[in-house]
Amino acid sequence: MAGKKLFMAVDLGTSFVKTGVYDLEGKLHAGASEAVKDERPGPGMFIQRGDMLYSSVLNCLKKTVQALGEEAADVCAMAFTGQMAGSIGVDETWGDVTGWSCTMDSRYLPYADKQREEFADEMFSIGGTNAPVMCSKYDWFKNDFPAEHARIAKYLLLNGYMIGRMSKQKIDQAKIDATLITWTGLADIANHQWSEKLCKDMGVDMALLPEITSSTTIGGQLEESLARELGLKPGLPLVMGAGDKVSGCVGAAVLGEGEMIFEASSYGAISCLVDEARLDAQKRNYDIISAADGRLYYAHKYIQGSGIVIDWFAKEFFGGETDTKAAFRKAEELAAQVTPGSEHLVSIGLLSGSAMPFDSEVRGMFLGHSLNHTLGHFYRALLEGFSYDLALTLRSICAQYPQYGTREIKLIGGGAKSSVWPQMLADVTGHTFRLLDRDDVALWGAALLAAAGVGALDDLEDVARRRVQTTRAFIPREENTRIYAHYIEFYEHCMHQMHDLYARLNRLA
Repeated sequence: MAGKKLFMAVDLGTSFVKTGVYDLEGKLHAGASEAVKDERPGPGMFIQRGDMLYSSVLNCLKKTVQALGEEAADVCAMAFTGQMAGSIGVDETWGDVTGWSCTMDSRYLPYADKQREEFADEMFSIGGTNAPVMCSKYDWFKNDFPAEHARIAKYLLLNGYMIGRMSKQKIDQAKIDATLITWTGLADIANHQWSEKLCKDMGVDMALLPEITSSTTIGGQLEESLARELGLKPGLPLVMGAGDKVSGCVGAAVLGEGEMIFEASSYGAISCLVDEARLDAQKRNYDIISAADGRLYYAHKYIQGSGIVIDWFAKEFFGGETDTKAAFRKAEELAAQVTPGSEHLVSIGLLSGSAMPFDSEVRGMFLGHSLNHTLGHFYRALLEGFSYDLALTLRSICAQYPQYGTREIKLIGGGAKSSVWPQMLADVTGHTFRLLDRDDVALWGAALLAAAGVGALDDLEDVARRRVQTTRAFIPREENTRIYAHYIEFYEHCMHQMHDLYARLNRLA
């Protein structure tokens, strides 16, 4: 329909840029994706050039506008979502100095370990995080590349970088939205501002940090010549948007206090909307990140590389199948035949360490296998291990926020399509899990933030709730929950006891 208001969302992912254009009925009018190039010249090196990322965004936008045709004139605003941890240092003219550096570029880790030794308690109590990134990247670049560091005018995340370039604004107008500040390691999370204490302690020049804004702030306007190149309206409002986890919560309508969602993806993540920043200082099983409304928070935990490890296991151990989908079908078929607890086989699947609580020494482990165990047992045990990790986090959240009780949990991501894992998650945690009827919640959430940013929504929460529904429910089976309770305790014990052994193993010649 001509004249219908449309809202564009841009997802700045690690491997792909994605775009989607939606109306407020939740209908996708056009979308596209564009691969993001990276360079891996040596061990631990993972570099993505700012110009290449920017080019991928523009190419993706051009494909989307072409698909829209005449409807491109109806696009009223654009908002951004995507990666939440990393940094890019730019000069006075928005020139890329450092490249986009995410956690996959591990050269910063010695500086991260040093900062955690000195400031871990401060970063957790003030910044709300076990797993800071930007502060460590800053220290690494300042020390290893001092000449380049001296050229840097701002350290940014990707939404601020893209908005700055697309609007051609002055560098002192650079911004970051509040959902992204936790994993900088430099924020006062309770007050949504940069922490003078953390910055001073870690030697960070606060002049190099962008202005903190809300998710619905208009960060800039599309520059006229670029607008003509893209086929969009000059001056189009560029709304800050939110990190992918928070944008996904908006799109999935996880917008009421105590509501929860588990994203069973590459980095499986649980988010619970809470009224204030309450940290579990003893367990440290979750971080605190700002919600898109700038008022509430999410108690949030990601299980580092969980989906990546599951993919790795299926490909490596069921690789005789004709394709990846066939490998997963076989793995799940065999796992479904195994009883809860995998006949006393326990797995730690954190092959790249634990982020929350932070422990870089952790690696993988299967404990208790015998001659009776099959590949189905090992695959089921791997899924159970990630489920135990989630259960411990839910216990921490419920202990700090007892008013929320055992609420239902929405379930999205590739793992939601599993024939085994959703019911296992319910049985292990004692929570009911419900599937959603849409899988584009991060893009759709960013589109909602774009609409809110230009005043096109009277009630964002109401619109979000009407455009997504829950479908199938997975209800805990009490007998299995009782069995799994003992395994959860054993898993937690293993995580504590294994630290020193992992550290010794990692240092063997």
